[in-house]
Amino acid sequence: MTIVRTKTPSGDAIVILPEADFERLVALAEDATDARTLQASRNRLASGADEALSEADLDALRRAPTALAFWRARRGVTLTALASLGGISEPVLSAMERGERTADIIVYRALAGALGVDPEDLIPDGAGT
Repeated sequence: MTIVRTKTPSGDAIVILPEADFERLVALAEDATDARTLQASRNRLASGADEALSEADLDALRRAPTALAFWRARRGVTLTALASLGGISEPVLSAMERGERTADIIVYRALAGALGVDPEDLIPDGAGT
């Protein structure tokens, strides 16, 4: 690796190196970042802060009319309890679960908090904005 160390006209130290060497260093830095991200993810899973879904869970999520319906069923929360926690009526929650109605982001945040998921896990595309 050919490296030239020099200074800019203002006196800042700089290094000049071949582009291939620069690209290799960038790739190594990205690999290190990826390794840290992977380890952080593993730590969150091990601590219970994050939850992994099995293939069967993913199939159930795809079959559910909405993610909201899936997560409520997965958590074993009744429609009555979740509606109360979300500050909405049971008919509204039921319509949301069927995908017939959406709500304000504040409602999705309350429901997500009650279910222990991120709001983004519940909000249908184009809803709540």
